[in-house]
Amino acid sequence: MFTAPSNPESVFTYGAPALKFGTGASAEIGFDLGQYGARRVLVVTDARVAATGSPARIAEQIAGYGIEAHVYDGVHVEPTDASLEAAIEHARASGPWDAFVAVGGGSAIDTAKAVNLLTTNPGTLMDYINVPVGGGRAPSEPLKPLVAVPTTTGTGSESTTICVLDVLELKVKTGISHARLRPVLAVVDPELTMTQPAGVTAAAGMDILCHALESYTARPYTSYERKKPQERVPYCGANPVADMWAEQALRLLSQSLRAAVRDGGDAEARGRMAMAATFAGLGFGNAGVHIPHANAYPIAGRVRDFHPDGYPKDEPMVPHGMAVALSAPEAFRFTFEADPGRHLRAAELLDPAAERPSDPAAHLPSVLRSLMRDIGIPNGIGGVGYGEQDVPALVEGAMKQQRLLATAPRPVGEEDVAAILTRSIALW
Repeated sequence: MFTAPSNPESVFTYGAPALKFGTGASAEIGFDLGQYGARRVLVVTDARVAATGSPARIAEQIAGYGIEAHVYDGVHVEPTDASLEAAIEHARASGPWDAFVAVGGGSAIDTAKAVNLLTTNPGTLMDYINVPVGGGRAPSEPLKPLVAVPTTTGTGSESTTICVLDVLELKVKTGISHARLRPVLAVVDPELTMTQPAGVTAAAGMDILCHALESYTARPYTSYERKKPQERVPYCGANPVADMWAEQALRLLSQSLRAAVRDGGDAEARGRMAMAATFAGLGFGNAGVHIPHANAYPIAGRVRDFHPDGYPKDEPMVPHGMAVALSAPEAFRFTFEADPGRHLRAAELLDPAAERPSDPAAHLPSVLRSLMRDIGIPNGIGGVGYGEQDVPALVEGAMKQQRLLATAPRPVGEEDVAAILTRSIALW
């Protein structure tokens, strides 16, 4: 465990966007943009979401409030440095813009965050990417208002300060993190999620679940040395406010995830999933995530030939939420000893009817494996094409995510990550 701090932290921080939640909420975005003084806005989305008609409809509704709105549908599902640079160049060439509206999953919202950052601040994308992959530069200029409108129930990106991307040349998934990236307003309209395919619902649902579990089991904020004001970061560790959101998200998921995957037209399940995604985002966006997310970055970034159901077939990918889930059971087995009571509580919230095994450390992993099998998540990292020979490269990629690993409730070294990934080759 960690050495007790000589001067323990006694302060935690909490940040969140303004929130508008409910069926029909997306029709009011034009009014909301008017409150920010916007007169010309760029709607950022991807081709598949654009094909549903939602972004065009939202743009028309915005125009009804006297605001000029244009749609960019070139977002890449699972953004890369190349796709972000293309979106940034489009926004620069067609701008200036008073505000941005992201309509879609985490890919659209994260792309809009990068566009907002690089059209308002000098420098390159790599200047702002987290250390050690990039320069870790902080924005020097204010960003424009960003309204995030999720159409998938999972990423929580509408609530967070994080932009996630693949750096193609390095074959690594990483991110940009700064408080100014957080959207000013999250508009969560469950009606927009009804077209989400079952495979996307499953993967994105596991992202919600791991957001809640990782923030709930994160290293407590009181376990750190006290920070100076200028040293405070959005991920401050488990804290009472984030815990509340995580617990509620787990309760909602226990009632809705299987049902939403089984029947995409189940409006009640969709509504609960949308609320769970929002709650989990409000929690982990402040407490942080740890080992499953750190492992997910190289799992997604080094994919060779896996093509998941419900996603574009033109290139291989491991969707982010799926990548996070694949090592989660073994990661939580590893972190159990840091706070057994909290891990057991999480398992009970997620599946109140599950029998507790003789080994308490196996309870949460068992609940997770059962859920993953029921909703069609692959059987570990072997299910998406990795074997023992790939573990060293995956470990190398995970160890680059020190911003995330620092939030784990136990110190995590290369041997620990290798053991977790090796045990995750097959989960059942």
